[in-house]
Amino acid sequence: MALEVRQTRDGSTTLFVPELNEHYHSVHGALQESLHVFIKMGLEDALTRTATVRILEVGFGTGLNALLTLQHTLATKAEVVYDTLEKYPLSMEMVNQLGFDKFILNPELLDFFTPLHAEPWEQPVAITPQFMLRKLETDLEAFAPAPESYNLVYFDAFAPEKQPHLWTDAIFQKMYDALAPGGTLVTYCAKGSFKRSLKAAGFKVEALPGPPGKREMTRGGKPT
Repeated sequence: MALEVRQTRDGSTTLFVPELNEHYHSVHGALQESLHVFIKMGLEDALTRTATVRILEVGFGTGLNALLTLQHTLATKAEVVYDTLEKYPLSMEMVNQLGFDKFILNPELLDFFTPLHAEPWEQPVAITPQFMLRKLETDLEAFAPAPESYNLVYFDAFAPEKQPHLWTDAIFQKMYDALAPGGTLVTYCAKGSFKRSLKAAGFKVEALPGPPGKREMTRGGKPT
């Protein structure tokens, strides 16, 4: 799959997939989107209920969500166990072209960026004492999580019109079953059909303010 590095409006970079005519992140700001959707509305919210957050990320991609989650653990001493799915891992050559050093201004954080990508797949690795990473080279349809094994899902797949097979009732039933009671799923998507799938699975659906350039995002909660 051919990829092109693109700069977004906040100065951060993302990848463009010509085959899908799709970007990995919002063109209005990759960094702002990840911080708002996944850290503020996802991780920070989850940490109000538990000190150790077990995260499932759908779409490791550039590693931005993982890096920002790691940053939060460094700042707060929270503990995170982070499982991430990626069917098409980036080559280290592409990783080195992303230019994260241009917009991630924390030198300590940058020290972890290459290791996040370079660590082996399919096995847990302690990146820090507070951040355990397990990268799984698979797609969501094939993934079979244990029931109630996560507190938080970062649902960062490509948009429903690009990958409709990842936005079905069956997929969100799988996500619901994988979450512990009180767990949540967060995503940039706010489409009505997607929200209906969440509700069909049992989620309580919240429409939240979106990141720059997007009016709304969605958070689905599993009742306690």
